[in-house]
Amino acid sequence: ARVVVKILSRDIVHKSDVGGVRLNIGSAQEVRKAADDIIANAKKLKPAARIDGVIVQPMVIRPKARELIAGIADDPTFGPVIVFGRGGTAVEVIDDKALALPPLDLNLAHDLIRRTRVSRILDRYRDVPAARRDDVALTLVKLAQLAADVPEIRELDINPLLADDAGVMALDARIAISAAAAKSRGSDQSRFALRPYPKEWERHVKLANGSEVFVRPVRPEDEPLYRPFFAHVSQEDLRLRFFAAVKDFNHAFIARLTQIDYARAMAFIAIDPPSGEMRGVVRMHADANYETAEYAILVRSDLKGVGLGWELMQLILDYARNEGLKRIHGQVLHENTTMLRMCRELGFDLKPDPEDPDVCLATYYLEKRPERAAAG
Repeated sequence: ARVVVKILSRDIVHKSDVGGVRLNIGSAQEVRKAADDIIANAKKLKPAARIDGVIVQPMVIRPKARELIAGIADDPTFGPVIVFGRGGTAVEVIDDKALALPPLDLNLAHDLIRRTRVSRILDRYRDVPAARRDDVALTLVKLAQLAADVPEIRELDINPLLADDAGVMALDARIAISAAAAKSRGSDQSRFALRPYPKEWERHVKLANGSEVFVRPVRPEDEPLYRPFFAHVSQEDLRLRFFAAVKDFNHAFIARLTQIDYARAMAFIAIDPPSGEMRGVVRMHADANYETAEYAILVRSDLKGVGLGWELMQLILDYARNEGLKRIHGQVLHENTTMLRMCRELGFDLKPDPEDPDVCLATYYLEKRPERAAAG
């Protein structure tokens, strides 16, 4: 089998600049000679570089693959950004790159790809099959998630990232790390211009009837779940939630519920694992000072009495407390006796709304009650 020999040094970014790559080597003797030559060249051209040795890897032959670059860069203003473009040894000369702020979903990743010139040759041309764009996009989504999961990563370059009709393959990569900054509050991701999807708040919850739901933060792509969910909520329950009759659940209305800024708001949705259907949702939106937040909750009308509302309320209180908020509040119609009873059991302070006799103001002081309430 043919192999590749590469220089291994944390101080040499571009291996080809120092003759640090030998391709298509077929014997142990050739490997030893290539290693000696590579190290000698590196010491001559980069005498201050720390050289750890060489890397020997299988030779990858994919003649119709496109050479791409994908990675994470640290912008002094916006924090981590995702980089995509034309890769290879001439990456700086060609200068075909685009940037995007994490987090990314597949739609945003495809948009990032389209903003480069190299995207045109990902399609089929002449006798070259189309590259698997979805695999390239998924790579970018995973890089964005990696930036969120591993705050020690300051820079990451995959170059080249090969892409063809068989998928993608990383041939070389470089990572720069540094100590992660201490969190200032809760699940804070202050180094990001946009807070990434908070995966750490996903959980499985067992209900009183023995069933289980998967509860996670809402995502923009959850919009299709909302119309079937609203169809299982009675008009009376919708009125109690929105304080008015609501019948038109159009795109703009649902988009406001699913496209949220995690740095300012949160919504947890409960999903039935077997069917994938949405069972309930709780949400909060913080004020400008990030001291108080307003909550709202809605559960399918056919699922009352199984403890789902209670679990969702406990979770949003835990989240608000973890974020360092001082209190969370909501408006409840006096006739909504079920909600008022749950608020009392959770420890909310209930007072009449001085501006509306039909409304009760429910306030939970997070600093005074750090303990988790027990179901009554």
